[in-house]
This record gives sequence, structure tokens and C-alpha cells, in this order.
Amino acid sequence: MSDVVLTVGPDHTLRDAAKAMGRRGVGAAVVMDPEQPGPGIVTERDILLALAEGQNPDTERVCDHLSENLTFAAPDWSLERAAEAMVRGGFRHLVVVEGGETVGVLSMRDIVRCWTGDRATTPVETARARA
Repeated sequence: MSDVVLTVGPDHTLRDAAKAMGRRGVGAAVVMDPEQPGPGIVTERDILLALAEGQNPDTERVCDHLSENLTFAAPDWSLERAAEAMVRGGFRHLVVVEGGETVGVLSMRDIVRCWTGDRATTPVETARARA
């Protein structure tokens, strides 16, 4: 999990968000809107879909392109639980929240790095190894 989270405001343009994400080398930005009950997230995919629809990245606001149906993770979630939520929901980033505060973002890339770096196995790999 990255505990240094890129945040943007709801009125930033899609281009502003894309530039910030590119500079930081991340695929998502947490959107903090004081008028909303919790954080939102804008991802590379959200920006790509807006551009594919012909929308102007210099005038479109981030708040109009947030990912829908967010799933929030707790810091004590296992990597397996997080990966399962991502696969089930069809997304690649989880906002990690503790006590109502955003404490990080977990990406699919973070999970893969952990699993490949630690040589972690899954039941599928274990079953294949025995076959």
C-alpha cells in the first residue's frame, strides 16, 4: 500500500489530474471533496473513458468522472482479500480507510509486487506444483 496518497480536488480538470498522476507515476488519485461524505477516486481508466467520449480534458472536472461503486479497504485486509475485491469489482485500486481517514491506496501493482517479491503462493499454484 502506498501511504503517500496523491489527492486532487473535485474541481481540478482531467488534464490536471492526469499530469499529477503522470508526475507521480500512479494510476489513480484520491478526490477529497468537503461536500461529500467520503473520498472518491479518479483513475487512468476514468480519464481514458472521458477522452474516448470526446470530452475536453481541459474543461471537464474530476468530480464528474469519479469511479463509481467504490470499495474501501481496511488496513488489516489480507492481500488475498484485497485482490478478490478488485477482481470481483473490476477495478485496480482500493482506497484504504481507517477510522474515517484515508490512510493509503492499494493497487493491483502493489499486490503483484508483494507476491512476486515474496515468492508467495496461492492454493492454485500449490495444486499445480503438486500435479
